Amino acid sequence: MGIDIQSGCPYPLGATWDGGGVNFAVYSHHATQVDLCLFGDAADWAESHRIPLPERTDDVWHGYVGGLGPGQLYGLFPGDRGADLVSDPHDSAPYAPLGTVIDTSFDWKKDHPPNVTWSDSLIYEVHVKGFTQRHPDVPQSIRGTYLGLCSEAAIKHLHKLGVTAVELLPVHHHVDEHRLHRLGLTNYWGYNTLGFFAPSRRYASDPSPQGVVREFKTMVRGLHAAGIEVLLDVVYNHTAEGGDMGPTLSMRGLDNAVYYRLDPRDPHRYVDYAGTGNTADLTEPRALQLVMDSLRYWVEEMHVDGFRFDLASSLARSPDAFNHRSAFLAAVRQDPVLSRVKLIAEPWDIGHGGYQVGGFPSGWSEWNDQFRDDVRHFWKGEHSIAPLATRLAGSSDLFAGAKRGTRASINFITAHDGFSLNDLVSYNDKHNELNQEQNRDGHNGNHSSNHGVEGPTDDAEILRIRSQQKRNLLATLMFSLGVPMLTAGDELGRTQQGNNNAYCHDSELTWLDWNLDSERSDLLAFVRRLSLLRRRHAAFRSDKFLLGEASQPGTPKDVAWYLPSGRELEMPDWGRHDARCLGVWLAAPQDPSDSKDVDLFLVFNGGQTNVNFHLPTPTPGFCWERILDTGLQHGECPFRPRGETSRIPQLSVCVFRHSRLGPRLPGPR
Repeated sequence: MGIDIQSGCPYPLGATWDGGGVNFAVYSHHATQVDLCLFGDAADWAESHRIPLPERTDDVWHGYVGGLGPGQLYGLFPGDRGADLVSDPHDSAPYAPLGTVIDTSFDWKKDHPPNVTWSDSLIYEVHVKGFTQRHPDVPQSIRGTYLGLCSEAAIKHLHKLGVTAVELLPVHHHVDEHRLHRLGLTNYWGYNTLGFFAPSRRYASDPSPQGVVREFKTMVRGLHAAGIEVLLDVVYNHTAEGGDMGPTLSMRGLDNAVYYRLDPRDPHRYVDYAGTGNTADLTEPRALQLVMDSLRYWVEEMHVDGFRFDLASSLARSPDAFNHRSAFLAAVRQDPVLSRVKLIAEPWDIGHGGYQVGGFPSGWSEWNDQFRDDVRHFWKGEHSIAPLATRLAGSSDLFAGAKRGTRASINFITAHDGFSLNDLVSYNDKHNELNQEQNRDGHNGNHSSNHGVEGPTDDAEILRIRSQQKRNLLATLMFSLGVPMLTAGDELGRTQQGNNNAYCHDSELTWLDWNLDSERSDLLAFVRRLSLLRRRHAAFRSDKFLLGEASQPGTPKDVAWYLPSGRELEMPDWGRHDARCLGVWLAAPQDPSDSKDVDLFLVFNGGQTNVNFHLPTPTPGFCWERILDTGLQHGECPFRPRGETSRIPQLSVCVFRHSRLGPRLPGPR
């Protein structure tokens, strides 16, 4: 039986079902013809019909087929696309990825975005499968799936941590590189995108295309009902088609010269700013439109709340150098949908001038790797107090110039790429042997660690120091201005056995282990306490940089910095390279609606010895009450120091609260 195809419409692009049939529209400037290929069910990869799209409008090929509906499998086959590629006469239908027509209807049940402010945000970077694959309280049928992520047990854990947003490692449809497949490995992280509009079926209990979309939407709806936002880590800088010898799977076949950056000296070769073989060319209007349409789809149709852009600098190159007024950044800024969601840049790529921390415009937040590096260096004894103070105060050196505020800084100690927190304090070198690259992959550099006191030989002492350093790093993260990002599993003491590039392991090496011993349970309780303190005290969540100034006449300075002698720091003190102990007086924000908030005094002792810290004189009628000490397993230690000094253990963070005078609380000095 023949298929009757009508002219249809050039917009919207893609396959759109209207209840009576499907409109197909695809852009290709260089094609001389585009055929619509229709297929039977997923078990039958034989092409059943090939029909030329009958109309071409502004280089959009389009046609309408009545009677087609959701579930229809299809592909697109362009004719001659010019001289940039050589055609292969072999039939690729049994191997090529196919599109599916989707019914977009879904009962959202009054779903609405949580709209958590940046200052109240705590981001949790997590892999959909790895989070619940081993969770004993998640029903086995949905472990490792979208539904598992919104299960009661998962949401309970997120709530206790105070998480306000999950940042999901890539969930766009992706494929495994041939090299990994040959080695028996897989692209677990997912940074090898093929389908910008399709959620990955790997994380669905119902792998049918319609089932995958339905389960993803169910996950978003469930997390929203719990007050948790959904952010997607998206990879638009390159695709799974790879470099010169990579497979032709999608955009390369449609219009290679439009969608990718080609070497002007040799158009058969690609410009590669991502280190993966190709780079999407967002200086081309139609390539930019593809990305913008995809982003709006995930917001409007899938209800996500924002994005983290992988290697975002490559998206903003125009033509070759990073440009904060690039077509991509300008398009996002003016878009009525995208300008209202959370936008996070990974502000670098591997090309010349690609490192752009602090270079993105207003409206964007950025992964702050300088926060990561400076905090790690301080606790390793490699930095003095000055860089630490800059990071605690919100990284104004990076973001104040554009008047962006502390929300611009996404603070993190670890991320998916690199050591887990446990391994950061446990390994001096990476151990990536299981990746089958002779341990050459990954980075040692700042990822290597020796976060401990010099010379301990007793095993119990080594373990104690490692545990304390984990608490120090987490406390510094939670008590710094900016938006904290916690890597999933760090609160559980997760280890990858020293592998700091575990992108290719879909196994227990990367899945979270929910069997908690006493030490890991203590760490989890400690992280929950840190999160609670951050929520209770607005001084940790200010959207303004700490500048040591009063907000208005007659009010206290927002911050004051102290030496252990009790003297406030002066300019020459910041240049002391031997300084390892810093006191920080944070004034409670002058907010009449929150009369319960109080001043705080924090001490960061990155030295190898205990310090008797002379506390500054409190306000009359008040005293300092110590409420947290990372030198203790649980951290909690409510007591009031006797006299004017307090003993600060080596390698520790202590937090004091401004409390009204009353009966002395018990406890050590």
